[in-house]
This record gives sequence, C-alpha cells and structure tokens, in this order.
Amino acid sequence: MSGGMAAAASPLSAWWRWLRNPAFWLPVADSFAVLTAASLPWSVSLVSIFSACWIASAALIIDYPVYFRSLKQPICAMPLALFALAAVGTLWSEAAWSARLWSVDPAVKLLFIPGLFCYFQRSSRGMWVFAAFAISCALLMVLSWIAWIDPQFKLTATRNEGVPVKNYIDQTQEIALCLFAMVPFVLTLLRERRHALAALCIAVMVGFLANMVFVAFARTALIYIPAMLLMFAIRFLSLRAAVVLLGGAAIVAASIWWTSPFLQERVRVLSAEYEQYSHDNAVNSTGQRLEYWRKSVGFFMAAPLFGNGTGSTQQLFERAAIGQTGASAEVIRNPHNQTLHVAVQWGVVGVAMLWAMWLSHLLLFRGEGLACWIGFLVVVQNVLSSLANSHIFDFHAGWMYVLGVGVAGGMIMKNGAAPPASETAGS
Repeated sequence: MSGGMAAAASPLSAWWRWLRNPAFWLPVADSFAVLTAASLPWSVSLVSIFSACWIASAALIIDYPVYFRSLKQPICAMPLALFALAAVGTLWSEAAWSARLWSVDPAVKLLFIPGLFCYFQRSSRGMWVFAAFAISCALLMVLSWIAWIDPQFKLTATRNEGVPVKNYIDQTQEIALCLFAMVPFVLTLLRERRHALAALCIAVMVGFLANMVFVAFARTALIYIPAMLLMFAIRFLSLRAAVVLLGGAAIVAASIWWTSPFLQERVRVLSAEYEQYSHDNAVNSTGQRLEYWRKSVGFFMAAPLFGNGTGSTQQLFERAAIGQTGASAEVIRNPHNQTLHVAVQWGVVGVAMLWAMWLSHLLLFRGEGLACWIGFLVVVQNVLSSLANSHIFDFHAGWMYVLGVGVAGGMIMKNGAAPPASETAGS
C-alpha cells in the first residue's frame, strides 16, 4: 500500500517541482516585467495585464523566507504601511463606500515594491526592463514629432498637439527621466570607444530635449529638471567640471528660451493665470491648484492626526463649494499635491509614512553605478513633481516609481551595493 501511495505521490511531486522550476519561470517573469515597462508609455490596460502576469509568475519562484524577512526593512515596510493605512482609513471616512474603495486602488501598486526588490535580487535582467522603457519612450518621442507635424497620427484624442497618447505631463516625465538616465551610460560608451552606439544614444537624447523644448513641456519640469542636472553634476563630475557644465547649461537654457516661443508661452501663461486667479477668482490651471492647496490645508487642520479618511477629498470639496463661484466652486478628488493628498485623508500619520518611504528609498540609492543612478533619479523626480501632482497615486508616474525603485533596488542588492534583504532583516 505504501508503494501505491509513493507512486501516486511521485507524479504530484514531479509536477510541483516543475511548477517551481526557476529555469522555466525566471525567463517568463522577466519577459512580463520587460513588457510592463515597454507598455507603460502607451497603455493603462496593458500595464495592468502584464504586471498581473509578472506577479503571478514571479510568485512561483520567489524565496518566501527571504521575502518575509525583508518586509522588516523600511524600504519594504513603508510602502506596505501606506497601503494598509489607505485600507484602514476607509473605516473613519464619511464618503460613500464606492469613493473609499476607489481611493484605495491607487495605493495597490505599492504592494509590488517589496516583491520587485526580492525578485530582481535573483534575476539578471533588470537592465532589460530599463532598456525596454527607454526604447519605448524613444519610439513615443518619434511619434510625438510626427503627430506635432500632422495631428492625424495621434493614437488617442489628446488635448495637445505632439502628444499622441495620454497627456503632456506624463510624456514630459518619462522623456526627462530617460534623458538624464542615459547620460552616464553614454559617458561609459565613450570611454569604451563604442562610438557608433554612443552617437545613436546622443541623437536620441537630443531628440528628447528638443521634444520637451518645442513640442510638449510640463511646467512641473521647471522644478525637477534643474535638480536632476545638479544631482548629475554632484555625483559624476569634479567641482571644475560641474561648474563648467552648470554654466554651459545656463547658456543653453537662455538660448532655448529665446528660440522657443512654445516654452516662453508655457511660462508666460503661468504668470497670467496667477493674475487672473488672484484678481477675478478665474478658473485656470494655476488658480485651480492654488485653490485646491488652500482648501486642502484647511481640511487637514480640521483632522490633523489621522485625517478625514480614505476617499474623503471629493466630499470635502463639495461641501466647501456650496454657494461659491469661479475657482472656489471647483470640486476635485485630488488636490494635485502628493503630501496634501495624503494629509487630507490620513493626517500627520500618513504624511510621516509617505516621507519615510521617500527617504528610505532615496538612501537606498546613495551608492555608485547605473542602477543606483536610475533609482535615485526616479525618487528625486517623483518627490519634486509631487509638489504639483499626486505622482505616487497617479497611474503613470506611480508605476514609473514602483518599477524604477523596485527593479533598481533589487539590482543593487544583488550586486552588493546595498545589503541583501535577508542580511539586513536579520541584523
């Protein structure tokens, strides 16, 4: 009888060993990670599908003892805690349950970060993910130029010329990230005398820069692009070279300003919109943001410790808009500032978790190497762009953060630039 049980168990054991076979599932999971990154500039639905397929395949081969020990680290614990607070915050919110659940959904992507850390400590194809994103952004940039010349080539009905999909804020965000991420890679190619590939990359970078200057430019980039340029000078250049670079950048910026009516108009509108809002309470992009921030501070002060609960933002704006006109009558779910978005719903506790997550991830990437530089850029860009947007909870920028931090973090842990998850948790 025992022989029959062993015979019956043998096929089951063989099937289980096949199911957990890394030789099969590692390439599968790697492929879905690459496809997720490649589809990010283009599609919401494809990112959702490919990321779900990635987590399903990666779940079969992740080392769960290491994974669960890694959750003790701030780099893993803070994203999970922020999601947990969003879920628990539904209990004291006065909003409809549909609004509460809708507001939990943007935080779900944060659950991927610890899994990406753990997985890409094992995978050797992390750089493939970044390459796929960069190539996809390059193709988007080419299509952007074509659509700028002839709008019939747009893939969706966007508000701006030269923006074939999504919106100009997302397009600027991804192009700027790729531009700065490629700089040390090009320097390495030049040192290795791989001139043909270096020339191709430089041509792509020039295309990225020109696209932002003449085609599509988000004003938030005026905050994070100078910071990213400064960070590059500090991390990669000597003091003398940094001064030369920043001086040259100032000259180039002045030249761009005088040769780009598009850029001048984008900045001029900012001042004009502020004047219209301050004098006439006009409804425009600048005035709306200022109004959202002013009211959000009031909502936060009314419930400073734990906030007003998940999904409460729209209901609070609706109450504040009663009897108002102009910008004061605007109702929104998102105050276009990540810190205020968290503060309104979850108070000081939520803000502390958000900034602890940003800080822990920033410190993770303080080392050397391309992966550290990419991860560092992703965090810096997200923090600064979140001054005028909610870029952790927005779909596109939020997934840029999750993939950038998760993949780069796993790579540097694998390469020893940061302590492995298992060692850090056990120390």
